[in-house]
Amino acid sequence: MSRLKEKYDNIVKPELMKEFNYSSIMEVPRLEKIVVNVGAGDAVSNSKVLDDIVEELRTLTGQQPVVTKAKNSISNFKLREGMPIGAKVTLRGEKMFYFLDKLVSIALPRVRDFRGVSANSFDGRGNYTMGVKEQIIFPEINLDKIKKVRGMDIVIVTTANTDQECFALLKHLGMPFKK
Repeated sequence: MSRLKEKYDNIVKPELMKEFNYSSIMEVPRLEKIVVNVGAGDAVSNSKVLDDIVEELRTLTGQQPVVTKAKNSISNFKLREGMPIGAKVTLRGEKMFYFLDKLVSIALPRVRDFRGVSANSFDGRGNYTMGVKEQIIFPEINLDKIKKVRGMDIVIVTTANTDQECFALLKHLGMPFKK
């Protein structure tokens, strides 16, 4: 069992029970899934780009990514419907906890001039979205093999009903929010 899952079960759940006065342990918000998404606009002209992205995502998450395709055609970008333009991975269970642990304790502190993640990125329904400007903050990525520095979106989906509950959950799990 991962460190973060143990912390959630033994420390975070009881604290959230007290903080929000839940009547049942089942009301306590929990992580549902984490979606890591990398978009690549330059994949339109060069399809080899996607292979690199898929390989990097697989290395980061330990799971096979799904190639995402364009929903609409946009003539200005020479984009046709159905063209591959990115990759995403949905993490659940143990892999999700391992990824969040790695993100919070290793990757985010390696960001240059890091002062914490924004506390305004909640969607109103208890989910949190953050962007990472470069994939090289993760320790598994080999700098020599990188062809282009890319960003990624990380969406943390929880069962929380409000932003306050989600904020408290992520704060207890160690997410470094700005003061």
